[in-house]
Amino acid sequence: MPRRLFKRYMPNPQSIREHNSLRFLGSLMHDPNLWHLNRHSVARAMAVGLFAAFIPLPLQMLLAAGLAVMARGNLPISVGLVWLTNPITMPPVFYCTYKMGAWILQVPADEISAQVWPRISHFFDEPSWALIQLLWKPILQPFLLGSVVCGVLAGICGYVLTMLYWRWWVGHHWQKRQAARRQRSA
Repeated sequence: MPRRLFKRYMPNPQSIREHNSLRFLGSLMHDPNLWHLNRHSVARAMAVGLFAAFIPLPLQMLLAAGLAVMARGNLPISVGLVWLTNPITMPPVFYCTYKMGAWILQVPADEISAQVWPRISHFFDEPSWALIQLLWKPILQPFLLGSVVCGVLAGICGYVLTMLYWRWWVGHHWQKRQAARRQRSA
């Protein structure tokens, strides 16, 4: 696997260990798998980071860090993958997760939008917590279900594809080295 590529963009492990927001992990931050670039730790990091990227929480990076520590995956990769859902990509990604949840629950998305949009004009006239709950109720369940399902699917795909790619990369370069050795000895 191209370790040099990963190492070039990875932060210093010591600076991450001393980061204020990750101090709650304590001595767990000293596990070598959190910092090594091997097939299993990178694949676990891909699974954890992609899963956390789809979960609509304000502190996705802390979720990814905690899951990476529990799964013993590479911490910088898992935390960095959370930024797949940044302020620019978040609206289309979360709309797709909402559509996925509506499809799984077999709730027509057009029916939900027909219920919600007429009530939004009332929200601007008299904003209230009850109206916010009324607006979010038909949207929240499909959105959260779709987020979890998409996160699990993306995590599984990330894990499997990383394992396959790493295996292919090692095999490919091993064959190239063997061919170079044969050519030198001939």
